[in-house]
Amino acid sequence: WKNGLILITHDRAFMDSVTTHTLGIHRRKIKKVEGTTQKLYDQILQEEELHEKTRANDEKKRKEAEQFINRFRVQATRATAVQSRIKALAKRQTFTKLGAINNLDFAFPAAPFPGKWMLTADDLAFGYASAMHPLIQGLGFSVGKRDRFAVVGKNGKGKTTLLNLLARELSPTDGNVTHHANLRIASFGQTNIDRLDREKTVLDEIIAAHPDATQASARAIAGLMMFEGDHALKKVNVLSGGERSRVLLGKLLISPANLLLLDEPSNHLDMESVDALLEAVDAFDGAVIIVTHSEMILHAVATRLIVFDNGAVSVFEGTYRDFLERVGWQDEHAIVPRASGNATGKHAKNMTKKEIRRMRAEIISDRSKILGALQQKITTREETITHLEATVEEDTAALVDASAGGASDSIRKLSKSIHDGKQRVDELFTELETLTEEHDTASKAFDEKLKGFQE
Repeated sequence: WKNGLILITHDRAFMDSVTTHTLGIHRRKIKKVEGTTQKLYDQILQEEELHEKTRANDEKKRKEAEQFINRFRVQATRATAVQSRIKALAKRQTFTKLGAINNLDFAFPAAPFPGKWMLTADDLAFGYASAMHPLIQGLGFSVGKRDRFAVVGKNGKGKTTLLNLLARELSPTDGNVTHHANLRIASFGQTNIDRLDREKTVLDEIIAAHPDATQASARAIAGLMMFEGDHALKKVNVLSGGERSRVLLGKLLISPANLLLLDEPSNHLDMESVDALLEAVDAFDGAVIIVTHSEMILHAVATRLIVFDNGAVSVFEGTYRDFLERVGWQDEHAIVPRASGNATGKHAKNMTKKEIRRMRAEIISDRSKILGALQQKITTREETITHLEATVEEDTAALVDASAGGASDSIRKLSKSIHDGKQRVDELFTELETLTEEHDTASKAFDEKLKGFQE
């Protein structure tokens, strides 16, 4: 595409692989940066930190001025100075404290599962009478209690149909789906969203999902889904697509399940909500089968795949990256050899634009995972160092008191604690230095990889 392009999507990896600038709506204002979504988030974080520091400094100076005015208001010799401070205070810009931003923060309740296999599909087949070829034929697999399946393929190939077959909302034309007696399914999908009663409120819909649900429990779940207070009394017919998705997620939280069937769950959700969803899926103590086109979600979740490709459906044992490297898509317009991780711009010239975008998305996804993990380790070390240094300082003060009182046992214990604490701090600083170098080296390496895949 040679002209301008404006892209609206919640797939961060895809967005970052094809765009040059990022626009975001934050606190009801539009922000624009040249670069990726991460650059936008970093800029927002820096601006808010600066705002808070400025606000705190302004509040301090304002209190000092008010104290001066109150102290010398009645003294005639200070009248001019007092009036000057009053005028300056009136002209001073006021910095309001930034309010907290509501984001999804929830967990899927898990029902216990005592067996090994939750669900088994045997020689499964399905097709519509009007179609020349069946959508699904000869498909067989079993779902274990911690499996993470992703169902992938182009639209219209049968992915949603497969979920409906597994949930027994459709009957197969051949083969069968066997459920364990203790299987408890929770389903999320566009068809489920369409089944929401437009005349019911958010609270009504959540309560309707479980016969024993109480107003209190439904209110709590509505709050988790960002429908606090009177917002829980909104009718479905006035809700946006994202809000309806959150209502459906809320319905899944009212009763425990051990298998989640998720059909394009990231549709209509903003990026922060998608992150919360991924965290909930990762923490879920059960199995997950998810249909998604988001490469970020595929790389983050899937350990097994059900692939609709080249007119057939099959099971692939491995991650999405394993699939791309070992098999790849067969029904793309052009198939080219996959470049290695050390590919250069020269390699990229021999690749299709679709392949280049895919490689960029993979690199960006890897960068986010690896740098994020390293940053978390760095943050943990820094927090531990701060805690240990405070403890050493407290122990040192206590040692002075113990020495003055001649408490030999306390002196011995505190001396050892201080020695061990300082030694551990030194070790952590060494680890911190190594991790920081690893982070910088990895960051530069990913930047170099991305340069090799410019369209």
